[in-house]
Order: sequence, then structure tokens, then C-alpha cells
Amino acid sequence: MLARSVAEGYEGKVRFVSENYGDSVLAKKFGVTRYPAIFVEDVLVATPNDFGFYGKGEGEKGGRYAPLKSVEAHARFQADLRRMLDLVLAGRKDAARREASPAGDTAPSAFPDVALTDLDGKPLGKPELAGRVVLVEFWSTWCPPCRSTLGWLGDLKKKLGDRVAVLALAVESPQADVKAVVAKLDLPIVWAEGTPERVRAFGDVSAVPTLLLYGKGGRAAGAFYGAPPNLHARVEAALSKLIEN
Repeated sequence: MLARSVAEGYEGKVRFVSENYGDSVLAKKFGVTRYPAIFVEDVLVATPNDFGFYGKGEGEKGGRYAPLKSVEAHARFQADLRRMLDLVLAGRKDAARREASPAGDTAPSAFPDVALTDLDGKPLGKPELAGRVVLVEFWSTWCPPCRSTLGWLGDLKKKLGDRVAVLALAVESPQADVKAVVAKLDLPIVWAEGTPERVRAFGDVSAVPTLLLYGKGGRAAGAFYGAPPNLHARVEAALSKLIEN
């Protein structure tokens, strides 16, 4: 196995662990519902999309390491994994998180031109979000970490008011369940259904929660995956800079 051979090259400094689908605490924490997924400690360094594996209804696309059977893809994956391991071993886990962004080159450089409507059918898009910093949260009703992240985003919206817009797209979740959660949470957030087509427009979103950040002009300004302990601090620091500018 490609990851195992990389780990063995570190002569005892790295331990390779293989977990069955559905049994991984880390996968559940990050909302990863498909495999293969690769973690270095709690840093998600490769998602199923990176290997060319997509969910039902998502169609056929490429990935950072697709086609997986090619020698070039093997070398690229192993080189990237070594880079992540070196950073974590050097105590630079935050740098590893920044470099390991699952969106890779598939993420749009600006808020995508995609047709969005809220749960009541009201159109959403660049005109409705213009002039504000925009946070786009991808979440699921079955994802426990998503609830706390949504609550925190609701508090941010209350604090920052019209300076920010928070758009929450529910993925892989029945509409009835989504509406029930929305009613229960009662947050000042714009809610929308994240269909496969809409989600694809934002790049590789194969884990929840995933949070994308856009500046006032619609330019991409950050991507945050899962719910690591420093998530709030990292996002709020990035937000402060965008709002000041």
C-alpha cells in the first residue's frame, strides 16, 4: 500500500494505521463518508475525491491522484504525504493543515456563478451577497460537529451583523430533516440545500463541516475542513483581516 510504504520509510517515527469504513473516529469527526481518506494525526491530507472516487450522482471527474493506477499519481501522492509527515514531525501542524487543503486546484478562485436558492425558494447569488465577507458552511444533519460549528457561526453573524453573510448548505441530508434542524437551531444564517451540482461548483467538498471564506469582492480567502480545536481562532483571524480591508 502506498501510504504504508511511506510510513515504513520513517524507521519507527511514523505508525501506519488502517481503519475499516465506518469505524474511524477521525472520519466521523471530519464527516468523511467515503473512502479512501488519509490523515496525518488529525490533519486530513487526502479525500476520496483526490483519488477520483465520488459519491452517488456526482459524475466522473479527475482528482489530484487520478488515475490512481498511474505511476505518476503514485509518486505525486507519496511526495505529498512525505511533505505532510515532515511538517507534523517538525511541530508545524498548522502549516500542514494549510498545505493539505482537500480543495486543491479544483477550488474556484472566486465565489462561483451558481444558481442558489434558500429553503423558501428565494434566489441567492453574487448580487445578494455583494459587498460583504461571505462564509459558506457545508454541513449535514447527521454530522455532530456541524451543530457546534453552525452555532458558532450564528454567534459570529450576531456580532458582526451586515459586515458578513453566512450561507449554510446542507449536503446529503433529507429536506425534512434539514428544515427540522434549522427550526430547532433558530440562527441568523441563510440556509440552502446543497445539491451535488451546487456543491461541485465550490470545488472538492468531500467532508463536513467544510467552511469556505470569500472577501467582499467575492475572491476566495480561505478553506477550513473539519472541526479542529483551533478552527474558531483561525477563521476569526482571517475574518478580521478581510473586514478591516
